[in-house]
Amino acid sequence: MSDKSNNAEEPLIHEQKIASLNLRNEFPCSICSSNNSCQTVRSRTKLMNTLIQRGKPREAHFIFKALNEQGHKPTLVTYTTLLAALTLDKRFKSISSLLSKVEKDGLKPDSIFFNAIINAFSESGNMKEAMKTYTRMRESGCKPTTSTFNTLIKGFGIIGKPEESMKLFDAMLQEEEVKPNDRTYNILVRGWCNKGDIEQAWSLVYRMISEGVKPDAVTYNTIAKAYAQRGETVKAEAMIFQMQHKGKVKPNERTCGTIVNGYCREGNLTDALRFLYRMKDFGVPPNLVVFNSLIKGFIDDSDPDGVDEALSLMEEFGVKPDVVTFSTIMDAWSSVGQMEKCQEIFDDMVKADIEPDIHTFSILAKGYVRAGQPDKAERVLKMMVKSRVYPNVVIFTTIISGWCSAGKMEYAFRIYESMCEMDVPPNLKTYETLIWGYGEAKQPWKAQELLQVMEEKGVFPQTKTLQLVSDAWRSIGFLGEANKIIDGSEEDNRINVGKIHSSYLNYNPTMVVKGSIKSRMMLKTSKFSCKFCLTSTVAKSILLSNTCGGFKAKSQVVWQIQF
Repeated sequence: MSDKSNNAEEPLIHEQKIASLNLRNEFPCSICSSNNSCQTVRSRTKLMNTLIQRGKPREAHFIFKALNEQGHKPTLVTYTTLLAALTLDKRFKSISSLLSKVEKDGLKPDSIFFNAIINAFSESGNMKEAMKTYTRMRESGCKPTTSTFNTLIKGFGIIGKPEESMKLFDAMLQEEEVKPNDRTYNILVRGWCNKGDIEQAWSLVYRMISEGVKPDAVTYNTIAKAYAQRGETVKAEAMIFQMQHKGKVKPNERTCGTIVNGYCREGNLTDALRFLYRMKDFGVPPNLVVFNSLIKGFIDDSDPDGVDEALSLMEEFGVKPDVVTFSTIMDAWSSVGQMEKCQEIFDDMVKADIEPDIHTFSILAKGYVRAGQPDKAERVLKMMVKSRVYPNVVIFTTIISGWCSAGKMEYAFRIYESMCEMDVPPNLKTYETLIWGYGEAKQPWKAQELLQVMEEKGVFPQTKTLQLVSDAWRSIGFLGEANKIIDGSEEDNRINVGKIHSSYLNYNPTMVVKGSIKSRMMLKTSKFSCKFCLTSTVAKSILLSNTCGGFKAKSQVVWQIQF
């Protein structure tokens, strides 16, 4: 098809996106409308699953929306897959309406679908809605499964209420066709460990054994992690004896990684290295988790020789650096303002054919903002699109803050608009950052207008938000308007910003009360005293032997991810 015909279709495609719901009713898929199995729906559902497995839930959501816009009818499996994507992406607000939508489409939810909704609410800590869904599940004739109870028990553990988890456990024991399994007990053990009650966790292990359910590596690893988080890694290491001889369970990579990481977090790098050499006694070779923990530990301890030793050990054991290894060293350089070094490590990672993840890009964006280079931070967004990594609210807000600090509010708001266009919902931090920026730029009327935008977006201002708007008015001497924001009624807060804007343009700037100006740290190489300096050996060690050759020129960046 010619370019001309392609361009001719663009307006039609645009209209389809605007009126997708109407078009769906007018031109539905003939196969879907006859309730037959549609190959397109099946293949798209499979693609959604693949994207979720690759850690790209947002892209999976795009596939689902495209399926609807093209007039296809999602199956129950498709909706269940969408639930998994929304849960992984922590977009919990979108989940509440899904059950009604499924029923409206004439589909009957099964236990798998109900369990997926319960899991979504449990992951978000919304146990009230999780229990409502559980009740609705029973009322619909679907019997709860062991997975249902396990998910609810997990949810109460997440919100720090293991006592409620125990009540559900007791209710589970009353069910005829549902019995607790090793996962049930492990979830309960984790709930008590997360609350810091390791003694109660051990009592559950003993009950588990008495009920004929054998503790596994997950059970012991959960308790080991609790000890390490409490600063008692030595107890976690001592537990290995009980794990081997009483539980007849061999320590695995996670066990050893937890102990090494625990010692590193305690600053006890001597014991961390000692335990690394002890791992061969268990038949467990050190893996990336262990070495990444060591590298971070030595960096936190400002010990470049230790970092060098860890990297040398990696090479000795045949373990190649991964994205976490590179990101850890990038973060170290970034935290001390050495963005050139940080960028070099990033470039080395790309040359080594290691795909950067969202955390890697976040380090770059944050580092450039901290260094007062928001333009370079913004370029990170284009790099992400090229790498097919979807920016999140944190990265967008970070870049917005960079432009706000630079006093370039038109640039900050442009990033905000891009954020909305890419379907990334702004959060409270995003709006408070913009409001602060407008305050610093002496444009309180724009800060005020954002309160209305927040309301339309379903983001509710907090006391701090209102204080920022009030401070913005106070910074230009409009004390009456400042007080109305904090003390006035909702009616009083509807300030005629256009009138005040005009007044400010004629205002004598010498009378304006100047706000405090935050100093920016200027890093100069000649005077720079770094937290640590990696030796040349370390810099060379981080390079991999399988470095890729020259890259082909990439096509122009477009703000749309294609599949």
